[in-house]
Amino acid sequence: MRHFALRSIVLPEFLLSFAIASSTHAVTGQTIHVDIGAGKAISFDPDKAMGTSMDILAAKDFDAVYSQSIIKAGLSAGWGPISYRQNTELTYDAWHWNPNGTWSDAQHKSGYFLGSAEPGADPKDFLRQSYGYRLAHRGTTRSDSGQDEYSRMTDGDANTYWKSNPYLTSKFTGQPDSAHPQWVVIDLASTQEIDAIQIAWANPYAIGYEVEYWNSKADALDKQTAGLWVTFPHGSVTGGQGGSRVQRLADQPIATRFLRILMTASSNTCDTHGSDDSRNCVGYAIGEIGAGNFNTLGQFVDLVKHVPGQAQTVTQASSVDPWHTAEGIVSSRIQTGFDLFFTSGYTNHLPAMIPVAMVYATPEDSAAQIAYIEKRGYPISYIEMSEEPDGAYMLPEDYAALYLQWAMALHKVDPKLKLGGPVFTGVNEDIKVWPDAQGRTSWLVRFLDYLKARGRMGDLAFVSFEHYPLDPCVINWTDLYREPQLVKGTLDAWREDGVPANVPLFNTESNVSWSLTDPMQDLFAGLWLADSLGAFLTDAGPGAAYYHSPIQPETLRSGCQAWSTFGNFVANDKLEIKQFTAQYFASQLLNLDWVTHGAGMHELYPAAADLEDEAHHRLITAYAVKRPDGEWSLLTINKDPSNAHDVNITFEDGVTSTPAQFEGPVKMVTFGAAEYVWHSSGAASHADPDGPPKRREIHCQRGQKVLLPKASITVLTGRLSSN
Repeated sequence: MRHFALRSIVLPEFLLSFAIASSTHAVTGQTIHVDIGAGKAISFDPDKAMGTSMDILAAKDFDAVYSQSIIKAGLSAGWGPISYRQNTELTYDAWHWNPNGTWSDAQHKSGYFLGSAEPGADPKDFLRQSYGYRLAHRGTTRSDSGQDEYSRMTDGDANTYWKSNPYLTSKFTGQPDSAHPQWVVIDLASTQEIDAIQIAWANPYAIGYEVEYWNSKADALDKQTAGLWVTFPHGSVTGGQGGSRVQRLADQPIATRFLRILMTASSNTCDTHGSDDSRNCVGYAIGEIGAGNFNTLGQFVDLVKHVPGQAQTVTQASSVDPWHTAEGIVSSRIQTGFDLFFTSGYTNHLPAMIPVAMVYATPEDSAAQIAYIEKRGYPISYIEMSEEPDGAYMLPEDYAALYLQWAMALHKVDPKLKLGGPVFTGVNEDIKVWPDAQGRTSWLVRFLDYLKARGRMGDLAFVSFEHYPLDPCVINWTDLYREPQLVKGTLDAWREDGVPANVPLFNTESNVSWSLTDPMQDLFAGLWLADSLGAFLTDAGPGAAYYHSPIQPETLRSGCQAWSTFGNFVANDKLEIKQFTAQYFASQLLNLDWVTHGAGMHELYPAAADLEDEAHHRLITAYAVKRPDGEWSLLTINKDPSNAHDVNITFEDGVTSTPAQFEGPVKMVTFGAAEYVWHSSGAASHADPDGPPKRREIHCQRGQKVLLPKASITVLTGRLSSN
């Protein structure tokens, strides 16, 4: 990638066009107004509100991440609490949080695994690592697992089958099966002429179901309100007998890309694992699906590709049975064992947010997990119930039904546990799904209504989501101006959906983008992080928490357009830390300069700058905190890539005619374009200069302006004039 000189500072190519365009003069009026009026403050404790996360790790990196040198480096970014991310759900795997436990079918080491709730006395029972296990009855082709997994409904193997989650049947929900219809969507990749389907049912099979087509050119899964499911003229089946046969769906072919099999009544016959476990005998199971049309000779032409891999015709299932075997272990990716996690130092001696693998687990196993942690004496702040159900296209009623079963099991272990979710994927707006019978399309509205209708809102202690706002391959500097609006819009959407004011909002995993991208380690990312956190705490309300991801270093590697890395460090293949990223320095300014961890409650006051450019971009954002020691700390972000700005800073209470200002000695720390420049050069990419932030003390007098360097974060800390 080429670099260009601009006032002696090198800007990456993706920033250059905007820097040149924005070099016009800013409009007059350069004041940061802080509103310190009564009732304007939001109280927060950095040791609860400003955290980081630990995710799944590659086996080759695990030992390095838990070495003392890397733990020390990770903690040096200053973040407080930590969130344990449950990644096996993103690969449609079961999770053995404890390798010690029992199988429901002990003889064959298969079925439903129950981890032991009892800590072992033997040192070898120390939980250092844990693993995911492939689900034998998977029905979804795509996931984070890459090329080595696939759906069992289009794999061409007569001995495999998909099976739905038994915990969504009447036996466990207490509702008719029709209240939680299970479905399979077939994506034919392009529009095809369809008038027939062949379903090779396994046990249990559907005795009542409908075969539907999607009546829109939009994606049926990713654009769920852009069309409707329409039942084929001959698509309704009652009194189904199972087996395998070709079923005519229409007298004339109908053009569509997506088909859906919607199942509402089960035969409740037992699957290949026998009748000893009732979970084997509920739900629905399909061995193979074919779809197509009849030729002129009346022969069925199957348009589905049946292969065991990602080249198969794609299917997506509503749920999957968590039945699995010991042979299904995925040893290449490691979830940290809880004993190591809590004793390593990464928790900062603070209560940690812990997940349970709800969607691909059992209530008993999740209850045992929490019992184990509490018996060890490890402190838990919150429990997240699964991860990213919306990313798996799970309908809200299904998630809610599982949520309430798990809540009951967990609260039997400890009634004081604070549970929440749904841990939405990194979205910037309300999540829309296929309409229900009342025409409602909001995922969160329907989830909340499910809990309200059963008097169970007390089981929802928080609502959580992830924040990865920017498309990795089309980021430009103007996206910095959008971040406060994206944050506010997302938070407003959740409140408008009905999240009560007393239920806090948590951003439990966040970064610039969901995939590696050129700006991830650049100055852009540092400014983004400061603005994202400040905007979140301002708009989320009391009790909110923001977790930046991740705490550990990751290898510098190829991303969109250039080499990049998530997080705080530039590291090689051995995870040896070579440099710091802009996010590292931004993290330190936020955690070590703007707030004081370990000091207790801070007060965040509204702040706004009136400086805009000719395109009406708000060039400066500010976030004002009154710390427990009585000092004021003002976080400012100058997002103008070309110009420094002199600003007035006033603290106005709406009563006193003369605003207060910083007066006397003020600590000033700045990190920006003068302190950090990223040079993109493949595996040799690096920063030069690579910090550190500039620190100095200034003596403020009334009316004095403060110079905010271009493309910079500045924290000012001091006391105010007494007017």
